[in-house]
Amino acid sequence: MKDFGAVELEILWQRLISILDEVDQIIVRTTFSTILSESRDFACILTDRHGASLCQSVWSSPSFCVVLPRTARVLLRRFPAHELQPGDVLATNDPWQGTGHLPDYVLLMPIFRAGQVVAYMGTVSHMSDVGGHPNEIEGSDVFAEGLRMAPFKLFEAGRENDLAFSLIGANCRAPDLLLGDLRAMAGAALIAARRIEEFLYDYGMTHLDDLAQTILTRSEQLMRNRIAALPDGCYRHELEIDGYLERVWLRTQVTVRGDEIEVNFAGTSDQTEAAAINASYNTTYATVVFPFKCALVPDTPNNEGLFRPIAVNPPVGSILNAQFPVPVKARAKTTNNLNQCIFGALHAVFGDRVQASNGGIWPFVLSGAEEPYGNYLVDMLPHGGRGGQPTMDGMLPVAWPNNSTITPCEVLETKAPLHFRAKQLWTDSAGAGQHRGGMGQVIVFEHVGQEPMMFNLTPDRVATVPPGLAEGGPGAMGKVRINGEPVERFPPILLQPGDVVELCIGGGGGFGPAHLRPHDLIARDVDQGYLSPEQARAQYGFVASAA
Repeated sequence: MKDFGAVELEILWQRLISILDEVDQIIVRTTFSTILSESRDFACILTDRHGASLCQSVWSSPSFCVVLPRTARVLLRRFPAHELQPGDVLATNDPWQGTGHLPDYVLLMPIFRAGQVVAYMGTVSHMSDVGGHPNEIEGSDVFAEGLRMAPFKLFEAGRENDLAFSLIGANCRAPDLLLGDLRAMAGAALIAARRIEEFLYDYGMTHLDDLAQTILTRSEQLMRNRIAALPDGCYRHELEIDGYLERVWLRTQVTVRGDEIEVNFAGTSDQTEAAAINASYNTTYATVVFPFKCALVPDTPNNEGLFRPIAVNPPVGSILNAQFPVPVKARAKTTNNLNQCIFGALHAVFGDRVQASNGGIWPFVLSGAEEPYGNYLVDMLPHGGRGGQPTMDGMLPVAWPNNSTITPCEVLETKAPLHFRAKQLWTDSAGAGQHRGGMGQVIVFEHVGQEPMMFNLTPDRVATVPPGLAEGGPGAMGKVRINGEPVERFPPILLQPGDVVELCIGGGGGFGPAHLRPHDLIARDVDQGYLSPEQARAQYGFVASAA
């Protein structure tokens, strides 16, 4: 095997990442739905010829990148490398073989050199609609949630699979968006294949095996070294989360033993048929691994070598290892809290790379038909405040543990009959602490059209508070109002013209005891409107001096 020096390895690795960043930008420019072109709910991943991930684009959604290698191996068992040809694109959206729910399509394109497969370009993308009932949370099984495609060829030798495109398009509400996005993702993968071929030519390589082995081996050893530096032991944490209508528990035991870690979730609530909040193993595994990557090797580009020392064992039949065919469409409502389980268990040994709970992600979809918009379907992925950390306050609303961006209000107003009255920080929503949580936000919009509009919302932390860490206080619990009336159940809601929706998305929990927060920082928060004088007194015992 070729021995790569540190400088050479960095140059080669960074060029591969830059290729994927180019693919990322192509996807943003060529996809049709707002959840891809604006919210960036997708990932671009390069694997070796065995399906092990080597690198990703910088903006890729982290959990997608961890799942992709697992799905790649499923696809390659169905379509072995020796049966593939240039221009083939393999695909599936099966929740148990892919990323956990039907809207996520995984695509895999082989990359050839001298007639041999040398790598694969993978993409994962959240599609706006894949058919099924319109409900996001309520549901009894996966069959009702949309069209489930077992591994198949989306393209064969560069030609569209007419039957697959016809079947997919006939089973969704927005075929132009879905089929256009699938074509865009495949087109972006084709550009990636060309760029990797150029990469190999430029460096006189006939394959990527040596480079891939170096990346994976060194990354695995680095993660093992970081784990070995942690004190051995069993660390536990439990967390009550919303569930849906009935709250559920996540119970975690993290065992550090030498240079390996096992995460066990014995005692976690059972899977349910009452709501689509169940998670398949793949999405649980990916969401659990990510906090370790952030805390232990934050500066190393993501690749599969980093995951190898970490075993994740949720009980079969639990909400974190749900079995077919339970509903899974809103699985992120459960898994987005898993980082807090890991940080809650390990904050005493992870040092300053932990954070308290956040206000959650509140995906919503608006759809209808009206001139001049035609048949419209738009998405937004707003977040609450981030949790406080040992050395700093929590961030203002920003994606975590996802890597999505917020669709601008102005974009949605051009694509659907909407008027946003407000999008602002939520005073008094941050959890108190030595380092307070990040502020939540308030979003208010009005239906300004003439025809009814379908509104689907998946809120979080509306039944339980975002907890703090190390004696930090909780963030504010979320609230939903329509025309001033509180909403507590979230089936598809038919908005009438003139209806006004108000979303109050919670703040992050605080870190450390509130009495240790310096008075000048409390005064600054009051002055900037983050904290009211009343809550400054209640949370910190702070009384502002008269001006």
